[in-house]
Amino acid sequence: MVLMALDHARDYFHLGALVNDPTALSTTTPVIFFTRFITHFCAPVFVFLAGTSAFLYGSRKTKPALSKFLFTRGLWLIFVEIVIMNFIWFFDIRYSTILLQVIFAIGISMIVLGILIYLPQKAILVLALLLIAGHNLLDGITMEGKSFSSIIWYILHQHSFIKFSENFVMIFDYPLLPWIGVMALGYCFGGLYTKDFNVNMRKKWLLYLGLGSTALFFILRGINIYGDLVPWTTQKNTIYTIMSFFNVTKYPPSLSFLLVTLGPALLFLYATETIKNRFTDFFLVFGRVPFFYYVLHILIIHFFALMILVITGGDWKLMILDWKAIVLSESLLADGKLASYGYSLWVVYLIWIGIVLLLYPLSKKYMIYKASNKDKWWLSYL
Repeated sequence: MVLMALDHARDYFHLGALVNDPTALSTTTPVIFFTRFITHFCAPVFVFLAGTSAFLYGSRKTKPALSKFLFTRGLWLIFVEIVIMNFIWFFDIRYSTILLQVIFAIGISMIVLGILIYLPQKAILVLALLLIAGHNLLDGITMEGKSFSSIIWYILHQHSFIKFSENFVMIFDYPLLPWIGVMALGYCFGGLYTKDFNVNMRKKWLLYLGLGSTALFFILRGINIYGDLVPWTTQKNTIYTIMSFFNVTKYPPSLSFLLVTLGPALLFLYATETIKNRFTDFFLVFGRVPFFYYVLHILIIHFFALMILVITGGDWKLMILDWKAIVLSESLLADGKLASYGYSLWVVYLIWIGIVLLLYPLSKKYMIYKASNKDKWWLSYL
């Protein structure tokens, strides 16, 4: 959750971030590339642990009750993504762009999981592994245009956008097939965290699964035949070749991407299983209110970016983002205003730390309120 704020602070404050891809080896630098790379862990762990949370929530409920909760919360998250998050991201009251991102993917995945929970857990596990490991077989299938079949394919597997009119674009940023697999896998993973599961056995599973996933990443990426849409290549020097090796596809998340993020994440869980101190308590606050933190941190980052522009005499309209124009290489991108906006990376890091410290007391107050009001059903949706 904390790393997520770094990525979004970079989006709004780093020089040229709104028009440059930090993973494009022709224009990026090692520091920018790996700043982006470490934030790759956010989305897959977010979705994976959402599945784990669903399992733990369901351990106290009947399957029909869990299914109903997943379905209704999924619908709520879809609404949040389309109506609330798109406004927070862009401050565009015209809604000229609808960007479907991680909250949308979680919402749909929850609805699907609400159906899958009626299957035997082994069947859910097999399906999850098939979706994660096998979806790259579909990379060669591509669609164009805005036919019904194309839209369905964009939603399921192909990262794309549709220009419906001169004033409306929809971007399919998180194709669903692999994300459904990640959430279903996280649901199966929840069994390791039931109260009667042996702690030492859980640590062994975390260690073996983490090492195995990480090793499989290096094997598949080294063979360079399957597992990612873009093979790595030898670059101008060693560091850029290493960057190419780790430049895995997030949209949609390739098998290699998921192995190199979820594998180390499991090792992190293994290493921190028995650690509890003031440092871990600090981060635990954000982990206990992830949805609240997610919505609030983007709102504050975007608002601060707008305020800083006003204070420094810049054009505040730059922060009323027209992502349609950015995607289509028009308007603000064409006149160079966005390309010249922003600050150096060290400033971004300072802003990131400041945002996290600002959000800590707010998140802690909400965490305490939520823990003290478990009888309020609506809190489970926030």
